[in-house]
This record gives sequence, structure tokens and C-alpha cells, in this order.
Amino acid sequence: MNTRTTEVIIGVDVGTTAVKVAAFAVNGARSELPRALREYPLEQPRPGWQVQEPTIVLSAIDSAIADCVAQLRDAQVLAVSLSTAMHGLIGLDAQYRPLTPLVTWADSRGHLEARELRKQGLARVLLQRTGTPAHPMSPLVKLIWFSRHERRLMGQARWWAGLKDYVLHHLTGELVTELSSASATGLLDLKSREWDAQSLALAGIEADQLPPVLPTTTVLKLSEEAGQRIGLPGNLPVAVGAADGPLGNLGTGAIVPGVAGLSLGTSGAVRMAVPEPSFDAEGRLFCYALTDDLWVIGGAISNGGITLRWAGQTFAPDLVAEGHADVAVLELAAQAPPGSDGLLMLPYVLSERAPLWDPDLSGAFLGIRAHHTRSHFIRAALEGVCLQLSTIVDSLDTVDHVESIRATGGPFRSELWRRVMAATLARPMSVQAEAGGTALGAAALGWYALGGAPTLSEALAAVGGSDQDPSAATVTVTQSDVAAYAQLRASVQSLIHSYEEVAAMFASSFGSTR
Repeated sequence: MNTRTTEVIIGVDVGTTAVKVAAFAVNGARSELPRALREYPLEQPRPGWQVQEPTIVLSAIDSAIADCVAQLRDAQVLAVSLSTAMHGLIGLDAQYRPLTPLVTWADSRGHLEARELRKQGLARVLLQRTGTPAHPMSPLVKLIWFSRHERRLMGQARWWAGLKDYVLHHLTGELVTELSSASATGLLDLKSREWDAQSLALAGIEADQLPPVLPTTTVLKLSEEAGQRIGLPGNLPVAVGAADGPLGNLGTGAIVPGVAGLSLGTSGAVRMAVPEPSFDAEGRLFCYALTDDLWVIGGAISNGGITLRWAGQTFAPDLVAEGHADVAVLELAAQAPPGSDGLLMLPYVLSERAPLWDPDLSGAFLGIRAHHTRSHFIRAALEGVCLQLSTIVDSLDTVDHVESIRATGGPFRSELWRRVMAATLARPMSVQAEAGGTALGAAALGWYALGGAPTLSEALAAVGGSDQDPSAATVTVTQSDVAAYAQLRASVQSLIHSYEEVAAMFASSFGSTR
């Protein structure tokens, strides 16, 4: 009996601390297909610096792809498709050798340069033209820092590349970028799709020091050398793919009007798809490309699940020491009522991004009274994260109404996280199965780029995803919870704005440790 060969696309998700590789069938087969994971360290050589050794990341990518390929047996690999974390920056010499570590999105060394752009009034102008907030995460701000503090290095660098560009060169031998990753640099004019002259002048570089910008549907070829490393034939199609944020929306099917994708892990984000670059009036939202005619707007927070981890270690170290930190800390938080009896946390334990894009703001507990216990403080930390994400949804509402939310992320395995998040947003929220996530989005975009499907939604369905996840039931919330959080939500944005002045006083009096 003849059996049809399983045809697969390999989705590669290069994240901040790990690469995840997964194979996705495109011919209707839904059998379990292999996955592979390789982790790598995020180093902090100085306070506020968050960097990685580029060659270690490349070795992890090779190892994970080779592992996945080795498990495939008789399956036919049609293509490799890529997703990478945004906002990374590497300086290269003329032979494409790294002159710098990979300076990741989490690196905050450029906080003074970002503050200066805000004070000069350039931040809003740059955002409207490039789609990227003036924040230390931005490659533009990183380059301004290098031009001021590493002048000799600036003279040595032939190229300035992002993580995606560096990975593509590793796999194909071509140093190029794609529209999605380029749109997250602060260096690209979103209308012309060309490198922006004002941004280049601020950065102190020339346009020819940046890679050419290709559509996200471009397909390159795997080099013979790379093929030998990962166990695949040379000239295999390599879809350049997109950045991880937009591909996360595609992976969950949050690419239809009125549906926002919310992801929560160590950090968090809310994004919604729009047909062309769009912005809110107050300049709170970024705008990045998925394809030429599909973009995502939204905001990201640095203080996601890590905030609850900090609260557990701070207020319940005894529970953390017992080795069941997450479950026990959440049980403790659940003992406090919704709204934490009037205790509110602004959860900026790390330099924050949205909604204000001001990394100088530090965190605070407001409304402390004698009756508050550690349960209240821990729950207020969790609620603070949810309230920050709700301010992003509110900003999205001013551009296009958010009717429902598709949420993903490890914290949502907890009933408390699900219930508080859904009640805070006060609109239907479903939690999507984590079956591939961003790697699934990469595979879908790759299949679309190969011409395997006429639309992104059909490409997503072809690789096993769906814009209608039947297993994702809407989270049930009570009206009393919704009412409790509605009161907090109504006041949190004005509290954040009012707190800016107080935070500035603290920063000037006690300095900032980042």
C-alpha cells in the first residue's frame, strides 16, 4: 500500500534565551511531529547591559534544527522559515565577523539617549515615521549610544545588523533583512520602506551600512555549508519570515479585525492586526509589519510574569524555598479579594516599556494600610500586570475597537491569572493552546511565501493552526470581579501620569539602578 510522504515546513523561533524549532505538516497529516529546544545565556557584563555572544546563538540554532531534522525520518522538508526576537543589534566587520555582542532588546544602556529624544520632542516625530518608540530597546537608540561612547568601534563597523539579518547570513550566506524586523529598528520610514535619513543622521551611520530590506515573503536558498551543519540539502528554500511579535499574532490567528493577541510570559504584549501603518493619538503604540499589507500595532511590557516571581521571592520567601513557588504563591494571592482591598501596584520592577515608554519610571505600591498582608501585596502585583496590559488595550480601542482577546503564555495555566486578566479587560478572552506559537506563525508565513496558500489564514490552517481555536473556551468571569477591576482600570492611567513627577523626584534624589 502506498503511503503519502509527509511534507513539512520547519519553523524556527529564535527568542531571547532559547531557540525553539518545530516541524509542521502541510499535507493534512496531523501526527505528532518533532520539536527541539536549545537555550543560551543572557549576560549582564555591566549594570543595565543585556547581551549575548552571537556565535553561541548560531550554534544553538544549528543544533536545534539538526535535532529536529534527525527526528523527521522519512518526512520531506519543503522549507525552513524564520522568526527572531526584535530590536537586537550587532556590529560586523567587512568579513561579517562580530565586533560587538548581540545587544538585545532588554539592554538599557541607552536610557539617557532615549530620555534626550523625548525631551527634544523628537520621540513622537520618530514614532510616527518609523513605528518604533524612542526607548533603549530600539536599535536607533543603541546606535546613538555607540556613536557617543564607542567612536572607534563605529569607525571599524562595516555593517550594523539585527538578529534576523545575522541568522539569515549564517544560513544563506546573504546579509539581508526583511520588512518586519526592519520596521522595529527605528531606522525605517514606514511609508517609503526605505532607511530613514533623519534616523540615520541621529545614529551616525550611512544607509549602506544596513542590509537591504526584503519583503517578508521572500524565499532565499540554504547554503551548502549550512546544509551540512543542519542535515538538510543545499538550495533548500529558506523563507526569511518576520519578527516574533507579529508572527505571534499569526500563530494564534489574531489577524482578523477586532481580535487582539495577548501574550504573557516573563514580559508581555498586546497586538492587533491592521491593514496599513496606524497610530494612536497619544503615541503609546508601536507599529510593525507582518507583510506588506498587514501590520500589527500594540504595546509591550517588560514587567509580566517576572513581577509575580519577584513578589513571591520578596513577600513569601518561605514558599519559594519549598520549591513550589508558582503554585503556592498564587494560592496565597488568591486569599486576597479582587482589588486587593485598595492596594495598587505600578509594577515597574524592571525598566518599563508601554504604556509610557519611559524606562526611568520605578515601581510603587499605592494605598498601603495596616490591614494589608503579604497576600494583598502579591495579588496587587499580579493585578498591576493585568492593569498595565489593559491600558494597551484601551489605546488599541482608539484605533480600532477590540472585540475579543486571544491570550497565550505559561501564566495562563493558572486560573487566577486567567480570571483576573479577563475580568480586567472586561471583554471575551480565550486562552489559546500553546501548540507551536511563534514557530507556527513562521511556518504559516513560510507556506504562504512558497505559494502554498492564497491567504495567510489559509496558510495557517494548512500547517495545523486556525483563526478559530475550538479548544479555546472563553474565560468565565463574575460581574462582581468585572466591577471591581473597572474601578481600578478607570483610575490607573491618571495614576500612572501623576506618578511620573514623583518617580522623577526619586530618580534625582536616589539615582537609578538598572
